[in-house]
Amino acid sequence: MKKKTTFILMAFVMSLFTLTSCSDDDNTTVNLPTSNTIADFVAANPDFSSLGAALDRAGLTAVLDGSVEYTVFAPNNAAFDAFLQANGFANLEAVPVDVLTQVLLNHVVSGTNTSTDLATGYIETLAEEATTGNNINMYVNTADGVLLNGTTSVNLSAADIDVDNGVIHAVNSVISLPTVVTFATADSTFGSLVAALTRENTFTYVATLSTTGSPAPFTVFAPTDQAFADLVAELDGVNSLADIPTATLEATLNTHVVAGSNVLSTSLMNDMMVSTLGDSFTINTTGGATFTDLNGRTGNIIVTDVQAVNGVIHAIDKVILPNLN
Repeated sequence: MKKKTTFILMAFVMSLFTLTSCSDDDNTTVNLPTSNTIADFVAANPDFSSLGAALDRAGLTAVLDGSVEYTVFAPNNAAFDAFLQANGFANLEAVPVDVLTQVLLNHVVSGTNTSTDLATGYIETLAEEATTGNNINMYVNTADGVLLNGTTSVNLSAADIDVDNGVIHAVNSVISLPTVVTFATADSTFGSLVAALTRENTFTYVATLSTTGSPAPFTVFAPTDQAFADLVAELDGVNSLADIPTATLEATLNTHVVAGSNVLSTSLMNDMMVSTLGDSFTINTTGGATFTDLNGRTGNIIVTDVQAVNGVIHAIDKVILPNLN
């Protein structure tokens, strides 16, 4: 009888313990992981408070707070201070919203691109060219670290910040919207073109092609370094770019620029006559994109639609000459 009573008491105590344990589990608070989107990271880090304020003013915070993945090149407060001072703005409120929006979108790339994913070449940002809505490019140079558009460095010690909807790379300056001159100077493929555009003090190509007002937008057919080397070999009595007579060089450069139109490759047609600041030439699209100048010389369009804020660049493998007859 004594053993039976002891057994019943033990069973009763165990049942109470079981009930208490279940009650404790029901009252336990589970701390679910908090959101860590791009927008959350910016808001939580005081050094990016200017970026946060700019995103709020442009109405872009919600874009970076969703599930779509982006890569953001994030300028810190010092970078924004330098941007405001360089452009004559007293504060962020003084920057026109449409300008601020495009500048910010110029720091955002679709998808997750870690620093090791980036390679030398052109990528698309979310910023847009005004007349076509075409996405503006960014030139990435990974020869020594990561350099964007020839001027902005990715801080590799603060790169690859993993967030729920992409990745963040800190940069040392606000990335200005690139002009066609930005890409010409940033991309070493066009070193000879830049040398030609700046050869004479009287040439105004850099100033003109840097403007975002009239006569922009521009369409530039940009010869590569090899194209200029081939031209030097082709012309009689010419041993270098410096030997080309100034009038001939100016007329030649003019024949590579269309003013007042952002002509994308999708608009190029067979037997299309292209009117430039100099002479015209003909586009041919049968069997690939080529051109024929007024001297019967032909070349290839090898890269298309490098989009700047004030125009588009198509790279070509032969210098287009004006009528030399």
